[in-house]
Amino acid sequence: MAQYKKEVNAIVEAIGGADNIQTATHCVTRLRFVLRDEGKVDQEKLESLDIVKGSFSTNGQFQVIIGQGTVDKVYKELVAETGIGEATKEDVKDAAAKNTNVFQRAVKTLADIFIPILPAIVTAGLLMGINNILTAEGIFYDGASVIDIHPQWADFAGIINLIANTAFVFLPGLIGWSAVKRFGGSELLGIVLGLMLVHPDLLNAWGYGQAQLEGEIPTWNLFGLTIEQVGYQGQVLPILFSAWILAKIEIFLRKRVPDSIQLLVVAPVALLITGFIAFAAIGPITFTIGNGITNVFTSIFAAVPLVGGFLYGLIYAPLVVTGMHHTFLAVDLQLIGTIGGTFLWPILVLSNIAQGSAALAMMFATRDEKLKGLSLSSAVSAYLGITEPAMFGVNIRYKFPFVCAIISAAIGGAFITVNGVLANSIGVGGLPGIFSIQAGFWGVFFIGMVIAFILPLVLTYLYARIRKAA
Repeated sequence: MAQYKKEVNAIVEAIGGADNIQTATHCVTRLRFVLRDEGKVDQEKLESLDIVKGSFSTNGQFQVIIGQGTVDKVYKELVAETGIGEATKEDVKDAAAKNTNVFQRAVKTLADIFIPILPAIVTAGLLMGINNILTAEGIFYDGASVIDIHPQWADFAGIINLIANTAFVFLPGLIGWSAVKRFGGSELLGIVLGLMLVHPDLLNAWGYGQAQLEGEIPTWNLFGLTIEQVGYQGQVLPILFSAWILAKIEIFLRKRVPDSIQLLVVAPVALLITGFIAFAAIGPITFTIGNGITNVFTSIFAAVPLVGGFLYGLIYAPLVVTGMHHTFLAVDLQLIGTIGGTFLWPILVLSNIAQGSAALAMMFATRDEKLKGLSLSSAVSAYLGITEPAMFGVNIRYKFPFVCAIISAAIGGAFITVNGVLANSIGVGGLPGIFSIQAGFWGVFFIGMVIAFILPLVLTYLYARIRKAA
């Protein structure tokens, strides 16, 4: 660990000294600081250090990219050298929250809720891709699928489809767990609440429209109040608001109910009250709002797909810089639950690929050996869905690669949106992302990937050469 003493001291000096560090932790690749005054940071000096791959500030945290496998050793040396004491991610988040406004805290809350469930959603997307390969017609055989020609694989595909769909069928259960935990309640009650909203005795949300046309929606009559017995499969907003209420009721009761009877009172009362409110008010209201949000996006992208795809491709990477991209996770999941696919997430894939190619171009355009190594490693990372090293370590630092990348992503986004590309689910946001795309759009999406791969590579390289010549 002492091998990083010199590097740590240089980092501390560049960020304004040990006295400027309020608290610090680390994640897989980055040191995360909450600084007393970010104005004291000498970013140019910081990023000139060999061990530093880039740095940026977001949501009240100043983050220094070190790299996987090294960052934990650097952090331990940082703690030893500065005496700041080790802190958890939650400690740093709480400290950083004091430096953010209401909107930033709302975005951070959404991120805290949805990021923990992403592994399940991404896994579902990859498995849906395997199911696509087996069941889609025309991939390997003209007018036929693999299971049409080889029926012995049909049951295998069926099991894969069941496993893949589970995360979406019981999505409110996953969100309930994460949301109630985030709001300070018992995550177990959050799971129960989420599963309650998709109970098989309820009318399935996907059959609501047809049942409404036929006038066959089942109802409860509670003290003269008519409540529809409708489930909320694939819906995001009903469980988010219900989870917040459940957590607040639980916290309220735990502070006032004696320990000896908490088991008999807190959970039953909290779930009972939240359940009534959820089915009577929260569900119907947020179901309407959720469908309204879906209609807004689908209407825009249906009316002017070229403009919608271009603009979202253009702004997605800047949204990542601000952290606001987490907001669209909820929109993607809402679209998947309502229309059976999302047209936003495929653009994310192209944006990530474009950032990787812009970084890769810098490897060919520069003579700086450190930048060559950083460009190559960060490009590979971006192609696999992790864009921070490419964006903050290379592209934003030199500005023009970032501009070339977002222009290319916008062009690719416009192309795939005009062609109606949809993803079955959220998957790996890089080259493997094609497996989450609905099989009928693989050819078109592949062309979009080629645009996002080649165009920023060429634009960035040519601009770098022209700038050197000038």
